[in-house]
Amino acid sequence: MRVALFITCFNDTLFPETGIATVKILERLGVEVVFPEEQTCCGQMHFNTGYQREAIPLVRRFLEVFAPYDAVVAPSGSCVGMVRELYPMAAGLARDEQLAARVEATTPKVFELSEFLVNELGVEDVGAYYPHRVTFHPTCHSLRMLRVGEAPLKLLRAVRGMDLVELPQAEECCGFGGTFAVKNADTSTAMLSDKLRHVKDTGAEVCSAGDNSCLMHIGGGLSRNRAGVRTVHLAEILASTEEDA
Repeated sequence: MRVALFITCFNDTLFPETGIATVKILERLGVEVVFPEEQTCCGQMHFNTGYQREAIPLVRRFLEVFAPYDAVVAPSGSCVGMVRELYPMAAGLARDEQLAARVEATTPKVFELSEFLVNELGVEDVGAYYPHRVTFHPTCHSLRMLRVGEAPLKLLRAVRGMDLVELPQAEECCGFGGTFAVKNADTSTAMLSDKLRHVKDTGAEVCSAGDNSCLMHIGGGLSRNRAGVRTVHLAEILASTEEDA
């Protein structure tokens, strides 16, 4: 199986270590990983802020780049949600039957990391070791749009040395929501305050999630509050071994 890594803009520019970790996990499991250098933004930011027609060239680009591969994996429920759930809408706006057919053929092969590992490869134990107390925030797109369910938690429960603690009110949004945090700053901050309180109540050393966008938002709040809690992407935890400890 040839798997293409869809790294996403956020990880490419701000959190490259997440992409490196994703490749480590997949290659450890014997998966051949390819990084198509021609990839660009999936168009989510444009689509969600009202520039839907402007996103259509990016949709076409994504399909052109990733169509040849058996599967496409990204460490981001947010961007995968855009591709799987909103690309059909973009094709409808374009009124292009050929584009719609390409969307229908390609988007079912695009997966968020945890769902690919658990549901496609049938793996829960990826050989990780991470001796820390960890709580997990299920991001909105992975939870509500992709419905990855227990996949991330199944992977975390199999990590040796880790104390996984349940996050109270885990399904509540952290308040990021991309440009929502900018356009509705007061509301976003109030939502973040609730999330920070729940994270601190766990006594965890680390708060993890499957999207670095949410982790940046949560991590910023934790840092400003000097909470002593780090944010670490799920992929980075799963890539860790005893040699890294």
